[in-house]
Amino acid sequence: MTIDVWKDIYEAKTKGRKGIAVLVDPDAFHIRETGILMQEALDAGVDYFFVGGSLMTTTHLSTCIQFLKQQSKIPVVLFPGGVSQIDSQADAFLLLSLISGRNPDLLIGKHVEAAPLLRAAGLQIIPTGYMIIDGGKPTTASYISNSAPIPADKPEIAAMTALAGEMLGFKTIYLDAGSGASRPVSSEMIQAVRRTVQTPIIVGGGIRTPQGAASAARAGADITVIGNVLESGSGKLHSFVEAVHSSSSQSSLSPS
Repeated sequence: MTIDVWKDIYEAKTKGRKGIAVLVDPDAFHIRETGILMQEALDAGVDYFFVGGSLMTTTHLSTCIQFLKQQSKIPVVLFPGGVSQIDSQADAFLLLSLISGRNPDLLIGKHVEAAPLLRAAGLQIIPTGYMIIDGGKPTTASYISNSAPIPADKPEIAAMTALAGEMLGFKTIYLDAGSGASRPVSSEMIQAVRRTVQTPIIVGGGIRTPQGAASAARAGADITVIGNVLESGSGKLHSFVEAVHSSSSQSSLSPS
């Protein structure tokens, strides 16, 4: 059965229901470890798996998606780092346009290459305005994209960039401090974007504690993404999910 991921995201946003996504790196795919993570995600009530990475050095993408789809009913959303990261087994595809940068390849160039492949794959496409935020140190995303991140202390730049993205028709806005960031996107920046746009907001990068995840959700993130913190096998995924889901009724910010 096809899962309408966009409908789920949109309806959750309108109802004030906060979601959480687990970022799965196909390069780190191993049946045992991924199986443990998947079971923990099922038990905890994770809303989405985001699959992909800024740089892939293996061919595990298809196997990883197939495993997740066969073993769970959690929607699998491709979070691609390049044209090669397209797989028809997924439920949806975040078509990222790097609106925080000035690299034409990542604004439209790669999209032209991907368009016929995406049409053939039959994936649900979710146009996404992607914004790299300074997370305190260089990340793979900023290096591979050859673009400068938005300064962490400039929430107004993030807000106006997001507004431009919304006006261009993007269905979601993704604020990303990057994998391995020293610090997450600040609550002040998330709040500034939330006050400015009506589109659903996704926030990830540098979120290491349930309290940090809850702060992002309360500030206005509709989907909070966690990844690296789970690689240590901390077994705390349930705490992250509970923190985000319990924030659903605590967010009072809305666009003006």
